[in-house]
Amino acid sequence: MAKKGLDKVFIVQIVVVIAILVLVANLFYLQIVKGDSFLSKASSNTVQRVPQYPSRGLVYDRNGKLLLYNNAIYDLMATYNQVDPKMDTTLFCSILGITKDQFKVYLDKDWKRREFAKHKPFFFMRKITSDQYAVLQEHLYKFPGFFAQLRNVRGYAYKVGAPIFGYISEVSDKHIEASPRYTMGDYIGINGIESAYEHILRGEKGVKYVVKDNLGIIKGSYLEGERDTAAVSGKNLMLSIDIDLQAYAEDLMANKIGSVVAIEPKSGEILTFVSSPTFDPGKLTLARGRNKAFEEISADKNNPFFNRALQAQYPPGSVFKPILSLIALQDGIINKDRSVSCNYGYRYKSLHVGCHTHTLAYNVQEAIKHSCNAYYCQIFREIVDQYGFKYPYRGLDTLVSRLSEFNLGRPIRTDIGNSKAGLVPNSKYYDKMYPKNKGSWKSPTIISLGIGQGEYLFTPLQMANMTAAIANKGVYYTPHVLKKYLSNETIDSTFIQRNDINIDERHFDVVIDGMERVVQGGTARSAQTPGIDICGKTGTSQNPHGKDHSVFIAFAPKDKPEIAIAVFVENGGYGSTYAAPIASLVIEKYLNDTISDVRKYTENRILNAVLTEPK
Repeated sequence: MAKKGLDKVFIVQIVVVIAILVLVANLFYLQIVKGDSFLSKASSNTVQRVPQYPSRGLVYDRNGKLLLYNNAIYDLMATYNQVDPKMDTTLFCSILGITKDQFKVYLDKDWKRREFAKHKPFFFMRKITSDQYAVLQEHLYKFPGFFAQLRNVRGYAYKVGAPIFGYISEVSDKHIEASPRYTMGDYIGINGIESAYEHILRGEKGVKYVVKDNLGIIKGSYLEGERDTAAVSGKNLMLSIDIDLQAYAEDLMANKIGSVVAIEPKSGEILTFVSSPTFDPGKLTLARGRNKAFEEISADKNNPFFNRALQAQYPPGSVFKPILSLIALQDGIINKDRSVSCNYGYRYKSLHVGCHTHTLAYNVQEAIKHSCNAYYCQIFREIVDQYGFKYPYRGLDTLVSRLSEFNLGRPIRTDIGNSKAGLVPNSKYYDKMYPKNKGSWKSPTIISLGIGQGEYLFTPLQMANMTAAIANKGVYYTPHVLKKYLSNETIDSTFIQRNDINIDERHFDVVIDGMERVVQGGTARSAQTPGIDICGKTGTSQNPHGKDHSVFIAFAPKDKPEIAIAVFVENGGYGSTYAAPIASLVIEKYLNDTISDVRKYTENRILNAVLTEPK
């Protein structure tokens, strides 16, 4: 029995020894016999991290019409160490439409710079079209060291709206320093909604890991894509812009310098936003030839890149008079039946402010209707002198405080860029202007402010917002172009917050009645539109450098306003000549979707008017 037990132990020991010998033999085979082969294969393959770029969010107008979409382009990448010196550069260059000299320039980098390394991919050529890529793809295996990355650039469904949309550009060093999410070669929104809503539109990059051989040819996915992450597309937006109205307003402003801003009073949503002259936003898409387009637009002496709706600052002229009326009524300076005589203007000692011929301004409504300069010089003086003739600084600063309630004299922080603040001078301003002593200026010194001239400067956006506040009888919402996120995020509270002006509604009723009379039988009869009750105010903004500017503010319909508008036409003369017809045509187009036959003559006159010099 003992002998049999020993035999069994001996057999088990033999089996164990044999198993160990087999394992050792396999290890020897793998490490010694096959080791060189595995090492060779491992060194000939590399794992490369390839960014996956997201599609940018789509943008629609208020009626659901697609405005901004994405077009596929490709960036051709190169890894210097993997490029075959004997490759067919003639074929390669012919596909891409470049010369051999350009090939050398694109391939040779400043290898001392941190962002370049001969073993890492770099941008060889950007913005290859889909057609070019289709041909290149057939031959790409012949060109080791090269591969293409899919990108998306903006496509524009309409050739209008450039100052609203902004454009896309490659990130700069400053962008990269400001945010670690960006790396060289990324795209970012510049100006307009592309910038304001960059965080919503851009999406999130993904990554794909691929295995390449020593020739730079992709052999497959690393770990079967286990570590890959998909790109997340940007979110979509709906704007408040009516793109058809935008196109029509831009047509009306063709060959003219100025701006049109229209707002929906009940919401502050911008319906149209024109800065003229303008340009086709598609010219600035991230495609080849963009630099030439930039040069051409920049060379235009009328400066299409200058956003006049936000940045241009003008004397408002007589469109300021309804605001002065409201303040004088609220502060008890005048009552609605106040009468002021006008003998071709306002006179005080040697001072004379001229006025045109009109019937007696026997109340506020008639003063607005006839835009009487004598009337507004008088009530301006009474506002400034309400604490006594010797204390004009107190009255003026009270007026400045009132004007700030209309967002005048301070920038409007909207979502397509901040407007200039304009200028509403206070007493300190005039103390510096007239420094002899504190009492060296009085109400007659600054009398031109009473008719919207002098040092006053407003932007077109400020004028449109001011008009919306009148239409709403003392309420306004900060102007904005975002109507809603199509991904259910909540719109910025700044744009839905109600802003109240401390003026009684009954005073607005008086001023609105006066603005209705302006169109019915006053200085803006050229704005009369069948079936639409338009309330407006003309202005002629004095220009020391040439012909005066044409200004008009309006809203309609009178009882339930759906649109408030400000139009400014540089060197257009009287407000009734160009600004009033343009505003009324935009209003009619928005409310009726067409222009009546009786107004076709006016429409054609405006469309064909040329007020600019050749480029």
